[in-house]
Amino acid sequence: MKVLITGIMGFIGSHLAEALVEDGDEVYGVVRRVASRKMDAVAKVLKDIILLSGDVSDYLSIRNAMRTAMPDVVVHLAALSPVRESFERPFEYQQANFLGTMNVAHALLELPDPKNRRLVAASTAEVYGLQNKETLTENLPLKPSSPYAVTKAAGDLYLQMMFQTFDLHGSIMRPTNSYGRKIDTSFLVEYLINQMLADKEVYIGSPDSIRDYMYVDDHVSAYKLVMKTKKADGQVFNAGTGVGVTNRELSLKIAKKVGYNADKIKFGSYPPGYPLRPAVSDQPSIILDAAKITSMIGWKPKVTLDKGLDKTTEYFRNRFKEGNA
Repeated sequence: MKVLITGIMGFIGSHLAEALVEDGDEVYGVVRRVASRKMDAVAKVLKDIILLSGDVSDYLSIRNAMRTAMPDVVVHLAALSPVRESFERPFEYQQANFLGTMNVAHALLELPDPKNRRLVAASTAEVYGLQNKETLTENLPLKPSSPYAVTKAAGDLYLQMMFQTFDLHGSIMRPTNSYGRKIDTSFLVEYLINQMLADKEVYIGSPDSIRDYMYVDDHVSAYKLVMKTKKADGQVFNAGTGVGVTNRELSLKIAKKVGYNADKIKFGSYPPGYPLRPAVSDQPSIILDAAKITSMIGWKPKVTLDKGLDKTTEYFRNRFKEGNA
């Protein structure tokens, strides 16, 4: 199978590329031209993938990349994702996330024989916004509560329209919070582990917020199964563990694994200079119900939170020992 990944340099994109290469698929990746580009994210498979210049917000460059690759499947992962920064940069997020999704979808339809090609696009659990439900199902109305979530919801709905109106073939994924990063340590799990290993102060701004955390291997396996299962065509899928944990519980769990003094955790405070997010927009709970993807195509997470945290902690502990942290 020929697969084109937008956002191949990102967290999920790079891990998905590794998994697909291991499966024997022909993998292409779209990469924006920048002054200095590090290839650390795909270093393991750099010799086995083909990188193409392109930017999802530039229709012509994406169309040209697709014409070069002529993929069977496009996995659209490219996006601006830090939620808090979207409050300060809403127009950039709109351009990259909503317009970028439109560009990818329409460029795919311009390829020869588009009915035999598929798009698997990343939405997010954030599109559900503020709901009065313990667990979130795919049929809930979307109530995004941040500029980031609005851009992803817009792309999500646009693709659903295209499945019906333009005869676009594909699936939409709404994954929960994922962890297991090896490069970016700005997200909560990786932030906590690294700060604690370095014995630095830890800040937990919303200690009572509940989230559903999924390990990267499970996230990747969901994409692999959906992209290779025709039954998934035209569907929207949640991907998560269905198990919620508060930020307080998460930080204490990691502190115990690392051997960090939990008394040093500053609950209710954000790190200095942390981007502002209006309190009214903060979702108190995001726990996904993944029954649909389990019953329809057989996917279910295999890595428990404890096992995933152990894997992530071990990786960064080894980096600290090697002096690479």
